[in-house]
Amino acid sequence: MPDSPHTVSDVMTHTVVAVGRDAPFKEIVELFDQWKVSALPVLEGEGRVIGVVSEADLLHKEEFRDADEQSGELADRIKAGAVTAGELMSAPAVTVHADATLAEAARIMARRHVKRLPVVDGVGLLQGVVSRGDLLKVFLRSDEEIAEEIRNSVLGRLPVTGPLTVAVAEGVVTLAGSLPERGLEPVLARAVRAVEGVVDVRLDLTHR
Repeated sequence: MPDSPHTVSDVMTHTVVAVGRDAPFKEIVELFDQWKVSALPVLEGEGRVIGVVSEADLLHKEEFRDADEQSGELADRIKAGAVTAGELMSAPAVTVHADATLAEAARIMARRHVKRLPVVDGVGLLQGVVSRGDLLKVFLRSDEEIAEEIRNSVLGRLPVTGPLTVAVAEGVVTLAGSLPERGLEPVLARAVRAVEGVVDVRLDLTHR
């Protein structure tokens, strides 16, 4: 992987299973089962993302199978009677651009409570899909790779004049050595924590 920050384009899946607005309910269920996914982008035209249909959208049909006609939220009851992707989907789709950072994608997923994001270009055409699992790939970086980036891209750019050693074990970074002043500690820790794959930062520093 290249130096931080990594972008969505580094980890996203480029081959995407998607459906059109008129895809029937059973076809969507079959695609979920065949491709082991929990959500599908809904496309129209040349591949513009207009929505996302998820397992949760489909489950309303089972939820309201024997329920009273007046029970539940109106929007949920409407989805329970839906038979196509266009009727089932959540719209507009929550999407992300390929050049977004992994942190930006993670924030969108957390705030919007979604597990997968369609990746689109500037005009909304589908480029790929990024999942929570994709975002966690940065933690597969080796300790040696993380340490090398910290030495080259972090320590080399900060006003640190004293010798500092970098040790990384299971993604946990320990910095030891001397700093010219205590005020540099939070700056250094923040810069190291921004390196993709870092699990935690521990400081063992003295000050001159």
